[in-house]
Amino acid sequence: MAWDNNPGGQQEGPPDLPAMIKKAGDSLGLGKGGKPLFWLIGIIVVIVIILAYTAFYTIPPGNRGVLLRFGKYSSVVMPGLHFKIPFGIDTIFKVHTEQVDTESFGFRSVRPGIRTEYEKGTVTERESLMLTGDLNVIDVEWIVQFRREDPRKYLFNVRDPVMTIRDISESVNRRIVGNRSFDYVLQNREEVNRMAQEELQKILDEYETGVRIVNMRLQNVVPPDPVKGAFNEVNEAQQEKERLINEAQETYNRKIPKAKGTAERTINGARGFALERVNRAKGDVARFSAVLKEYRNAREVTKQRLYLEAYQMILPNARKIYIIDSEQRGLLPLLQLNERDMKGDEVQ
Repeated sequence: MAWDNNPGGQQEGPPDLPAMIKKAGDSLGLGKGGKPLFWLIGIIVVIVIILAYTAFYTIPPGNRGVLLRFGKYSSVVMPGLHFKIPFGIDTIFKVHTEQVDTESFGFRSVRPGIRTEYEKGTVTERESLMLTGDLNVIDVEWIVQFRREDPRKYLFNVRDPVMTIRDISESVNRRIVGNRSFDYVLQNREEVNRMAQEELQKILDEYETGVRIVNMRLQNVVPPDPVKGAFNEVNEAQQEKERLINEAQETYNRKIPKAKGTAERTINGARGFALERVNRAKGDVARFSAVLKEYRNAREVTKQRLYLEAYQMILPNARKIYIIDSEQRGLLPLLQLNERDMKGDEVQ
């Protein structure tokens, strides 16, 4: 442009708007008599600029716009560039619907960062001290994370949505803790989180707050400072008890199955032995019955066969063999069988 190439080497600024208007008036031959028209044109230009500035607006990503016309709700506007009637006829409120906000109870964040610093004062202590169902005092710290799901309900149905969330959350947690024992709250945090989140969301939906609870979590559940020492001693005793129980259970699991296995093996061995004896006895009975049957059919043959079979079993185990005449009355060794002479030869 013309003012970008100044021969003096100094860069000039853009021309003054009134000067340009005056120059345009002079070029139209208005001269001094055109001064009222000059101001009229200036006013029109200013009005046009104001209209252009106030008639267009942008809704950032992750936000929703609530449009009011003459102070009454008109519509919800999505992200992007939009037009509205200026001069206060249309009013826009931007609500972040994707951002998750966190409210803390029983403590406050002093300095956020990688290692966030917290503080606990008188006000926060009043929030966290509760009475359990077994009449014990407990210090409960928790957080509630939420996002604005419905911008219209969030803006118009409740006067102060954040304070409403805080009041309802504190009331819900006090009721849940007050209906349960001290040990239950300590040992079932996930269950307490689930019950508190469901009940808090249910009440917020009844109030039509337009808020969605993302997470509700107990951060720290401890006894008050004056009784922490005694509580720690009780916890140590409880842990020692659990340790001894676990050791006893381990010994039980190691010894009892072994004893049961030994007993089962002994029982099975006895059953097998009994079955073997029974089967052997049955076999002996069957064999005896067969022999008896043959004996009845041929007594002499069977008798002779039994006699020979008996000698066949006896003679291999005899060290000395004697042949005796049936009519002889004295016992004389006739043969020296199975004996060795002085040279080690067997006598034939």
